[in-house]
Amino acid sequence: MVRAMIDIPEEANHILNIVKAKHNLKDKSEAITKVIIEYGEDILEPELRPEFIEKLKLISKERTIKFKDLEDFKKRYNL
Repeated sequence: MVRAMIDIPEEANHILNIVKAKHNLKDKSEAITKVIIEYGEDILEPELRPEFIEKLKLISKERTIKFKDLEDFKKRYNL
């Protein structure tokens, strides 16, 4: 585990206190971790998420559909 001494604005401190209380966390360190993990899920590229890898593995096991040409594709999907 990494230890860090940080300076945060008063508003950020209030937010951490709310997160800490809302999720019944022991300290602000846990609140910071919670916020970072949740935010990280939004900014990580989908290719890096474990659930995306699992989805790709399932898709790769599916039966493929072959088409002779573009017209065959359009006909199958009513395009």
